[in-house]
Amino acid sequence: MEEKKRITSFRDLEVYQNTYRAMLIVMKEIAPKLPDSEKYDLRDQLSRACKAIPRLIAEGYAKRHQKAGFQKYIDDAMGESNEMVVSISECRDIYPTYVSIERCDELVDLYDKSGRQLYKLGNSWTKFKNR
Repeated sequence: MEEKKRITSFRDLEVYQNTYRAMLIVMKEIAPKLPDSEKYDLRDQLSRACKAIPRLIAEGYAKRHQKAGFQKYIDDAMGESNEMVVSISECRDIYPTYVSIERCDELVDLYDKSGRQLYKLGNSWTKFKNR
């Protein structure tokens, strides 16, 4: 049986670690490679959404003792994660000569997994708080 690590900070959350790592990949490997015509559209959207997710998780964790406050941040992070699935898919499908299709597929899978993790985190935290 796997021993669970105690959560003492938002940085201990696997979903935070994954979305932070994904943000670095998007900002270093995907967004800069898009054509200049996407500077104020897709590139800007990628930049905003990928940075927002780990920030929302961190802020939500700080409000974890307020059920409504915590859930709002988790819901917002799930929404941003879903946006990233769509935006990365657009990069892959519209600009396959600019970005790595394999890297985009990895990111889509990671953001999809993160959305599920955020959903479970919200549910499990609610159950924990109701004990």
